[in-house]
Amino acid sequence: MKVLVIGNGAREHAIVWKLSQSPKVTKIYVAPGNAGTSLIAENVAISCTNIKGLLAFAKDNSIDITFVGPEAPLAGGVVDVFASAGLRIFGPCREAAQLESSKVFTKELLLSNKIPTAYSRSFSSYEKACSYLNRLEMPVVIKADGLAGGKGVTVAQTYEQAMAALSDIMEAKIFGEAGENVVIEECMVGREMSFFAVTDGKTVAPLSAACDYKRIYDGDKGANTGGMGSYTPPVFFTPELKDEIMSRILLPVIKALAERGITYKGVLYAGLMMTAEGPKVMEFNARFGDPETQVLMPLLKTDLLEIVEATLEGRLDKLSIEMEDSCAVGVVLASGGYPAEYRKRLPISGLSDMPSDILVFHAGTVVSEEDEIVTNGGRVLCLVSKGQSIEAARENVYRNIGKVSFEDCQYRRDIALFNGRELCR
Repeated sequence: MKVLVIGNGAREHAIVWKLSQSPKVTKIYVAPGNAGTSLIAENVAISCTNIKGLLAFAKDNSIDITFVGPEAPLAGGVVDVFASAGLRIFGPCREAAQLESSKVFTKELLLSNKIPTAYSRSFSSYEKACSYLNRLEMPVVIKADGLAGGKGVTVAQTYEQAMAALSDIMEAKIFGEAGENVVIEECMVGREMSFFAVTDGKTVAPLSAACDYKRIYDGDKGANTGGMGSYTPPVFFTPELKDEIMSRILLPVIKALAERGITYKGVLYAGLMMTAEGPKVMEFNARFGDPETQVLMPLLKTDLLEIVEATLEGRLDKLSIEMEDSCAVGVVLASGGYPAEYRKRLPISGLSDMPSDILVFHAGTVVSEEDEIVTNGGRVLCLVSKGQSIEAARENVYRNIGKVSFEDCQYRRDIALFNGRELCR
């Protein structure tokens, strides 16, 4: 079976790595991929958002199944275009992907169906948003409606910070059309957690939960990033909590979408806050998370392609998805200066020195004309170790992390250090 994976991050490298283990898979293409995916698949120079180019490639190369990694092509309707052409593709259609691409849509869906989430109001008028903000106590959360590369959410501790965020989004339009509307919501307190499931629109099959680290520096200091590391499972993720999340959040969401005539097929990723009143939704994403995918895939026992096919064929109720009863920790190595300006094309050394129990998933890497693997992005690599405990997995990653290096490399030293306790707000 020929598979096309869309994306170029460490998430897609982990997905390709897992798919390559399926006995059904004969060939994997990645568009556009990175230096890591080129070692186990064939990269093709088509961007993630070039939907016409992706469709033409899939037709010309008789692709059997396409797997969409990032959110941008989902929001752009790649699934609808492929499906209209009679091609099989894994991911939600454009209407269903609004769960991620429109926070206004999602908040309305959640609140109207009494699915646990923070109270919020949505605005298309800057003046009305300012007037509403003036009546609130701080802190509050300001969210741009559309996709903003993970930078569209501000937790404002003061009125001045909240006004500045509103001005940036709605007047300066720093996120373009994504900031035409905003959501202003109460600031929840608790532990953050990412929960992952797959659904065929009828059955929702849980995978597992993970915690990630958004800030660039230890102790959750500094600017937000795409994610500096993750681990699974969190110590507070119990079977009872999983059941509660399924019954109060994920199943009602899929049901509410179905009642609006929207069939959601693909990965459902809930960003949750564990509050004193129970788990509440912070956001939904319509795909796997990064860097959570890098720690989830090594623990997935079930053939990923089997999951994809069962989802597309509406038979997830017949498939038993199994995860290993162990732990995984992943630490991201980033370019110096990230998430602001950083240099590219820096040689990476030590990749061949990694022991077999360390997985290295590439993100911002490329093969140079001199046939060297060099940096090509802010987040460059993600080193992952499994272990019988979080502590064992963590110790193994940090024991080996110094073996790979590039100039100005930076990484956090506290990934999984407190196993959830550091996430209390």
